[in-house]
Amino acid sequence: MENDATRTLVSEIEELFAARDWAGLRRRLAETPAPEVADVLGELGKAERAFAFRLLPRELAAEVLSLLEPSQQNALLTDLNEDETRQLLATMRPDDRTQLLEELPGMATQRLLNLLSASDLAEARHLLGYPEDSVGRLMTPDYVAVRPHWTVGQALQHIRRRGRDSETINTIYVTDDHWVLQDAVELRRFILADPEAPVSEIMDHSFVSVSAFADREESVRLIQRYDLDALPVVGSDGVLLGIVTIDDVLDVAEEETTEDFHKTAAIAPLLGSYREATVWSVFRRRVGWLLVLVVVNLASSGVIAAYEEVLASTIALAFFIPLLIDSGGNAGAQSATLMVRALATGDLHMRHWLATLGKEVGIGAFLGVSMGLASALLGLFRGGPTVAIIVGLSMISIVLTANLIGVVLPFLLTRLRVDPAVASSPLITTLADATGLLIYFSIATAIMGRVHAA
Repeated sequence: MENDATRTLVSEIEELFAARDWAGLRRRLAETPAPEVADVLGELGKAERAFAFRLLPRELAAEVLSLLEPSQQNALLTDLNEDETRQLLATMRPDDRTQLLEELPGMATQRLLNLLSASDLAEARHLLGYPEDSVGRLMTPDYVAVRPHWTVGQALQHIRRRGRDSETINTIYVTDDHWVLQDAVELRRFILADPEAPVSEIMDHSFVSVSAFADREESVRLIQRYDLDALPVVGSDGVLLGIVTIDDVLDVAEEETTEDFHKTAAIAPLLGSYREATVWSVFRRRVGWLLVLVVVNLASSGVIAAYEEVLASTIALAFFIPLLIDSGGNAGAQSATLMVRALATGDLHMRHWLATLGKEVGIGAFLGVSMGLASALLGLFRGGPTVAIIVGLSMISIVLTANLIGVVLPFLLTRLRVDPAVASSPLITTLADATGLLIYFSIATAIMGRVHAA
């Protein structure tokens, strides 16, 4: 996101370009944090962006590349020659390199794979072999592991040798001779322990791990729940394959939250940033659900047409249609939002559906009665006692029913293994509209019929 600091930095960089002060430009970029450099590159023109990127130190360039949008990454890599690209790929962390390879177009990905060293190529193919959106795609194999029979002193020497290449050394992993994970031990326990003591003495065999084939959202949940800096990733046989670090998890959490926001607005999630998306791609991701909702809305039109005579006999009933259906839609959307978020955070699970339904029956009844009394007073003023009774009873029934729809639909979608965020406000509102009209006219027909019979 562009802010005052970014605009100031962009102005500084542009002034250095204008003055052709290449040494000053190199120093300014080298002393700037990677996220800010990425923001600056996004604001520069194509030629300036490629030139500035070439001035970056190798490790900073690799980090900056991982922070850019896929289209910007592709453009930069196209401008670099093969040697520059090969060095850049070799410097990138394995998890960042995997994300780059899976987001670029197929032709670009194949070109980059051909530039990797044999070991990096084997590593990339291994990580890309896991299902899309799995933890295996997210993990990095750069970690430090020790053996339980080593002394603490031997372990510390190993940590000093291998720690430079590890993504984090806050946690040290203990594995047996077959690389089966035995424990995850904080570094400070090694530092404070007797150097002659075996590693097994500082182990408590209490650790949390995740399967490489699990959905990446599971890694987000586990790191949040257990307050971890890194999460070990294991295979089906318990072998330690890699780790997922908190910086990767924060990126995943942001992406998943963005997807849920899009789904709750009845939009198919965008594949990149809105700024980079074309008019056509955004249109395609919005039009589908809108057309579906148009078809669903035909049910509301059909209900009104079916009760045309009731409306004609008491025209005052038409005044309250927007009030009733909007109230039902709002109540249902509130309930659905609460359920979707609770399911997403793990606050609710499928086993809680019955208790939740009972709770929401009570809440819906209280809401319905409160809104029903207010609506009845308005009905009394606009249409008399009969209309007041119809509107009041309808409001109670509609709000209660819409509230239950908002509860049941997310649980039902979860049971069907569909993202409950699909139970979006537009969908809930549309279903509540048709249901609300049916309830309203059914109550009106019953009461008006008794009045006329009397």
